[in-house]
Amino acid sequence: MTEIRSARLGATASSTGTDALEPDAPGPGRSSRPGRRAPHRESTIVALCVAVLVVHVLDDNFVQPEPGTVAGDHLASGLVPVLLLAATLAVYPRMRAGARAVVAMTLGALGIVIGIPATYYLRHGGVEGDHYTGLLALVAGAALILAGPVILWRSRRADGTRRQRYLRRAVIAACAPVLALAIVWFVVFPVGLGYIYTHTAPQPAEPDLRVPYETVTVTTDNGLELTASYVPSQNRAAILLYPGDSRTDEARMLLAHGYGVLLLDPRGQGRSMGDTVRWAGHEDLFAAAAYLQRRPDVDPDRIGAMGFSIGGEMLLRAAAESDSIHAVVSEGAGDRVGGTDVTGILRVLVDPAQAVMTAATTIFSNHLPPPPIADRIGRITPRPILLIYADPGIGGESTSQPEYFAAAGEPKEIWKVPGSSHTGGIDAQPGEYERRVTAFFDAALLGTSQPFERS
Repeated sequence: MTEIRSARLGATASSTGTDALEPDAPGPGRSSRPGRRAPHRESTIVALCVAVLVVHVLDDNFVQPEPGTVAGDHLASGLVPVLLLAATLAVYPRMRAGARAVVAMTLGALGIVIGIPATYYLRHGGVEGDHYTGLLALVAGAALILAGPVILWRSRRADGTRRQRYLRRAVIAACAPVLALAIVWFVVFPVGLGYIYTHTAPQPAEPDLRVPYETVTVTTDNGLELTASYVPSQNRAAILLYPGDSRTDEARMLLAHGYGVLLLDPRGQGRSMGDTVRWAGHEDLFAAAAYLQRRPDVDPDRIGAMGFSIGGEMLLRAAAESDSIHAVVSEGAGDRVGGTDVTGILRVLVDPAQAVMTAATTIFSNHLPPPPIADRIGRITPRPILLIYADPGIGGESTSQPEYFAAAGEPKEIWKVPGSSHTGGIDAQPGEYERRVTAFFDAALLGTSQPFERS
């Protein structure tokens, strides 16, 4: 009788003392293999963290959209992530412990990624609107990452001999880094880059042109108001710089030769309205060229443009689709995000990651990828093109530029700048840069190779 009573007391103590977060630990009459359902407390904690991520996505896209945009402009970037997160939560409780840990840490890494733009603006003194829920997403992401090891530890198996247990754990420990690297490379990195690419932009800055300039507004076809700085022309020709926020050296160079200069802040950057959709830059360029055509100091047939990096890529697209730009200088144009061409065995690693990156950028920007430059650059002819690039540069420019040059029609020029970094031609070779660029615009827009001395 005493033995029976003691057994009952032991069973009661065991049932009340077991941690609610550790249902997978072996016990009397229970399998030593990990349980197939998540503990209620664990599911609740994960659900709360994911709810914070959902709140930020909804806040970013529908509650506090960027000026000049409405909720309807963000259907893909708002609904797709929410649906994916909801589907993950629906199946999460029925996953095995190892899968739950992987999912929690992956969601945590993505949560930190979507919080990065908020920290970027916090550092630059520009936190506002949805950035606050972005900071909360950062905290929720960290909590999910920490939850992963806890889930694994509490669900560890205790069956078999000690040697078997340690051998099993050693195998898991050896495989875990490979799995982690695969998830980072194929999921976190491409999705994160797509998100950051579409959610961060330079803060407003006053251009140091060293001459008086006007702050003007350029309006796109869909009503976005873009901010730009303009110095009137002295030779009836004007050059559009895109993006113009950091290209003051090039602007001062052109001003010294009598050209009017328009430095344009792309949509979502500086003080311009709209989302940071770099793939829509050709629409900004159309609007800027139309603005210059209406200027009384500018001959509509004497409008040129300089584009830098992604701006150079968008300039080549804009010039191929419109004849409003009569001379094109593109510096540092490379492969679009997610569009780098690789060969050999590397394709096994690179192509899937780039496919995810392209899909993520498409969703977060609510905009389709631009068409290949090499397929359209030939449409710019007979307007002249000058391609400038660094070697090796970044973004594949050292390999893309010769390809673009081969596909372009005449007249065309190409220059690999010795010692230049990405879009740093004017810094590496200032004298030669000025000579080449101004001679190009002089011949294309003024019909002369003689420089114009600004009075």
